[in-house]
Amino acid sequence: MIKAIVTDIEGTTSSLAFVKDILFPYARAALPDYVRVHQTDPAVSDILDEVAQLTACPRDDLESLTQTLVQWIDEDRKITPLKLLQGLIWEEGYQKGEYQGHLYPDAIECLQRWHQQGYQLYVYSSGSVQAQQLLFAHTNAGDLRPLFSGYFDTRTGAKQDVNAYRSIIQTIGLPADEIVFLSDIVAELDAAAAAGMQTRWLVRPPAQPDISISHVHTSDFYQIHL
Repeated sequence: MIKAIVTDIEGTTSSLAFVKDILFPYARAALPDYVRVHQTDPAVSDILDEVAQLTACPRDDLESLTQTLVQWIDEDRKITPLKLLQGLIWEEGYQKGEYQGHLYPDAIECLQRWHQQGYQLYVYSSGSVQAQQLLFAHTNAGDLRPLFSGYFDTRTGAKQDVNAYRSIIQTIGLPADEIVFLSDIVAELDAAAAAGMQTRWLVRPPAQPDISISHVHTSDFYQIHL
């Protein structure tokens, strides 16, 4: 019996285009000036410390650190300090009204209904927890953060690593088979299933499912049977 639902964001609750065509370009364009202006802010300073530790860039070489972060965006790297910095930049964009968080109508309706029915709802995304909360706080359906019991990001582990899902299961505190993971990425579903979770594969049109893949697939949230 399913008691908790963990959902991915990109391609699952939200359009890939929103992230790729709006959020990523916004962060890339804003990043150099944002880092320059906020470099002494504690959160940004900690991020720059971590970038320096992960690379050969000297900590006092702000230009090299910034170039590394931009390069990571171009390479779509799932690196925690980059994700944290993107979250800070996106927060500024949301506050300025530059964009609104995109959610599919079926995701909004079903998440609201599942919450009312007593399911525990969680988010697991490669975007930082801050970025996740910003998206759900600024939707055309209002602030949806109260629907969720918790959020997970790359600090929990890589999304294709079975140990990340074991950690999520431990945090939620339910048997693995009472938790279902929703995603559009088969490798993520494979890792969740290896940890004992149930899975649902979101294959939104015009994409078509590969019938040789074992995960239960659905084209939207309405067709998800718990």
